[in-house]
Amino acid sequence: MENLNELIKYSKQLKLLYVEDNDNAREATLMIFEEFFSTIVTAINGADALEKFDESFDLIITDINMPKMNGLDMIKVIRENNKEIPILVLSAHNESGFFLDSIKLGVDGYLLKPIDIEQFLSSLNKIISKVTLANAALNNLNLLKQYQEVTDMNAIVSKTDLNGNITYVNDTFCTLCEYSRDELIGKNHNIIRHPNNSKDLFKEIWNTVKTQKNIWHGTIKNISKTGKSFYLKTTIKPILDLNGEILEYISIKNDITDVMNQERLLLDIIDFMYEPIIVLIKIERFEDIKKYYGTLIASKVENEFFKRFSSFLPIDFTYKKLFSLGNAKFLILKENDLNSDIKSENKLKDDILEIQSIISHAVLDINEIDYDIFVSISLAYKDSSYENAKYGLKELFKTKQDFIIANDLIKKQKDEASYNLKTLKMIKNAIDKSRIFIYFQDIVDNKTKETSKYEVLVRLINEDGKVLTPYHFLNIAKKAKYYSQITQIVLKYAFEALNKTSKDISINLSALDIEKSSTQDYIFELLEKYSSQAKRIVFELLEDEEMKDFTLIKEFIVKVKTYGVKIAIDDFGAGYSNFERLLDYKPDILKIDGCLVKNIHKDVYSLNVVETIVAFAKKQNIKTIGEYVENEEIYNVLKRIGVDYSQGYYFSEPKALKNENE
Repeated sequence: MENLNELIKYSKQLKLLYVEDNDNAREATLMIFEEFFSTIVTAINGADALEKFDESFDLIITDINMPKMNGLDMIKVIRENNKEIPILVLSAHNESGFFLDSIKLGVDGYLLKPIDIEQFLSSLNKIISKVTLANAALNNLNLLKQYQEVTDMNAIVSKTDLNGNITYVNDTFCTLCEYSRDELIGKNHNIIRHPNNSKDLFKEIWNTVKTQKNIWHGTIKNISKTGKSFYLKTTIKPILDLNGEILEYISIKNDITDVMNQERLLLDIIDFMYEPIIVLIKIERFEDIKKYYGTLIASKVENEFFKRFSSFLPIDFTYKKLFSLGNAKFLILKENDLNSDIKSENKLKDDILEIQSIISHAVLDINEIDYDIFVSISLAYKDSSYENAKYGLKELFKTKQDFIIANDLIKKQKDEASYNLKTLKMIKNAIDKSRIFIYFQDIVDNKTKETSKYEVLVRLINEDGKVLTPYHFLNIAKKAKYYSQITQIVLKYAFEALNKTSKDISINLSALDIEKSSTQDYIFELLEKYSSQAKRIVFELLEDEEMKDFTLIKEFIVKVKTYGVKIAIDDFGAGYSNFERLLDYKPDILKIDGCLVKNIHKDVYSLNVVETIVAFAKKQNIKTIGEYVENEEIYNVLKRIGVDYSQGYYFSEPKALKNENE
């Protein structure tokens, strides 16, 4: 049923029960389903679905994790009374634990969230074909012998004796299982049973067909002679004599392996391989293709790439299987044929880089338009190679590179996670025991070399009494609720310091601080409390990629300036800060990034950039501060080109603030 119009013609005749608890997901998916089904009844959980379910439905598509009653419990109830209705499960990446349970319940396949149109069409096509075939098979089961030739052409057929020993298999059965007929006849059906099947599944089968003498329907995971996993949608019927005694069992099956998610199939194969070689490939900028050319073109690019996948491989490159994993990701699965030496590993690396080069020179012709394709490749060939390869793609995205050997990345990730957890516990302990405090670093007037301001710098004392800089804890704190707590502690101490000095106090604020309403409220509470001294406060704005709402930040600046607060842009000249932002923020001070300052006495490029910043600042009446002033040479250059202030270890290390009033 390859023609789309023909597929829709059949699907429009089906009545669909769609079960999904997430409103947004349900609305988005309904837009797809409404193109294929005339009658759709929605339910928000398993319990709601059971209330609405009756025998008039032709198909169920359901989520797994839902409140009140989850998808699997709902399927179990439905299967107690209706063994035949096709059921597709909408599965998320993190729901693999439910997979074997759903097989036992006899689902017809999986659709991975979010729904891929091509996979959905393939699944729907197979469902319609299997519904038609299953109906024909069930209606004519008692006439199996007369229609055996027709059935053999369209299904996988086997017969067993009362003990489960095989007495007949058709050619399709032999081809799929990779056994000859002679190897199968007389053997127990266990010969193709996959060890991952639950023992309870086969107890249920025998109870149904032997004890109750009823027909059993469900999905069974099997394994071929060479270790390939496959899934069969199975109907088993006991054949009875005139006295109602069982003569034999007949099984009619359909291969639904392609309906199942490709990644699950991949994992099944990997389970039986020793340290397989994984080459994980992702089309770069695929989201841009979707954005600029539409999802239909993007899907065609993805499909055409997979069709040509094998042509991108060197002639002598052997592999076990190629996979299309969706979302522009593809995988080459190889047996581990390395010789445990550097030469062999280098040859593998060279082969993969050659594949990458071949792809980069390829052109995909889609609707008479040529598309250049570039890919990122993650290679892994030791323990947990698939998981390492997946982490490798994430690492490539972060580092903006296109190739990585990802061995041992999982261990590194686990070590990092363990370190992060340990650090979070340390932060919590420090907050609870008041071991978060602040140091002050002098900001010196370049003309007089006298301290004009102090920058507040946060510190943490760990349980061993060691003083830690923000490098050791602040970014990790951002991943939990502790960051805002640290900010408020710093703000409290910084404002209290106004009573200890007559100099300005400069406090770092990130976009996260400003965007958090509780932190903003606390800032204005302090400004009100110290309103007479607020004009000596400088807020240094730290820009980062997590900044979301520039309007909110501009409004914050306008409001704090009414208290006399001055605004500085930190790390100017590098990262996310730029001249355009100056128009929005109208700062009083620019802190020139240390990466430009630290080499200014010996790098002409740095000197030219800083001179440009200073010239611009003077025209706008904006003061400038040079950070990372480590020696007299740097200071002299900054002073000569007109930078107003300097900050760095040449003048002072961060330290506790002495009370000028004592």
